[in-house]
This record gives sequence, C-alpha cells and structure tokens, in this order.
Amino acid sequence: MVTPTKGDYQAVPMNAEARKLADAWDPAIDDAAGNQCKSYGAPAIMRVPGRVHITWQDDQTLRVDIDTGTQTRLFHFENPTGDATWQGRSAAQWERPGGRGGGAGRGGAPDAAPPKGGSLKVVTTNMRAGYLRKNGVPYSENAVLTEYFDVAPQRNGDQWLVVTAIVDDPKYLTQSFVVSSHFKKQTDAKGWDPTPCSTTW
Repeated sequence: MVTPTKGDYQAVPMNAEARKLADAWDPAIDDAAGNQCKSYGAPAIMRVPGRVHITWQDDQTLRVDIDTGTQTRLFHFENPTGDATWQGRSAAQWERPGGRGGGAGRGGAPDAAPPKGGSLKVVTTNMRAGYLRKNGVPYSENAVLTEYFDVAPQRNGDQWLVVTAIVDDPKYLTQSFVVSSHFKKQTDAKGWDPTPCSTTW
C-alpha cells in the first residue's frame, strides 16, 4: 500500500472547503505537530490495512484493537463519556432482524454470546478532527460516524466481518460518505504486528 497522491479524492463527496484543505495537505506539517494519527481516527481506521482483535472488555464494553497505528476502539452499550479522542465516543446496540433494536451488551454471563442474526450498530461522536484518507481529506470534530458490523459465514467454513461505515459531516461533506471493509477471521494471532501511527504507509 502507498499513500494516495495529493488530489486523489475519488468517490469522496467533498465540498470546496474540504478540497482546499486537502490540496494544501503536507505530511511534514503533521509530523512536526505530532499529528501522525490524523488518518487513524474512527472514520478511517477500519479502512487502514491491518488486523483487528475483538474482545469483551467488560459486559457492557466491546473492545476492538487495531495493530496498524496501535489504536483501540471501545463500543459502549451504556452511555459513553470522555474527552474528544481519535476514536471518539462509540455507543453500540444490537439491531435484530425486523428492525428491533436492543441496548444490552454481552448479557450477563462471561461466556454469553451476542444475539443471533442482525447487526451491531455503532454510532461514534466526539472525535478529534482528522483525515478520511491518508492524503489529507478532512473530517471535522463535528462528524458523526455510523457503522454496521455483520458476520458473514461462508460455505467453506471461513468467516468474514463486514463493516459498513457512514460518515456525515456538514462542515466538509456534501452528502454521506459510505464505504465498507472486510476482515477474514483467523484462528490465531499470526501476523499481528502493532505499529505506531505514520503519515506514510
């Protein structure tokens, strides 16, 4: 993977202000300011090539560790609190088939499983302003990220996690920015390689 070149903004519904900022993007400025993680925030991190590790931190908090950029996302099934960070505050709920939602987390017992069928919906706010892409395409601190996490079992026994992300940002986007990412489940931690944030790949 290589960093997209300046001006490579295909499929991103940017407004004029966003384009102006992206055209002025300079990774050296981010390096000097200690902002190497601007493209590793919640709206972009699931699109960064790498591996994820998903565990329950407690009965009401799902933890997602990402090795690229050494980032951690916390999905709270109770009201999240805290200061603005790259990963923001994420409120999670199970969405069952037929449109029925639910706010419960794991559900009591340590080995309890999430509901069968449906999606995990996660809405993230209170994020530090960052980049949707590694080449300076901006999102603001007022952006809202809505994600749907779906498990897709395959006939050959493989299991995929499909993450659909919708970014809404009236400051920089003319409409919702929608992307999806796919992760194949592994049986071990082979390839897990935590690395720091970088302005280049």
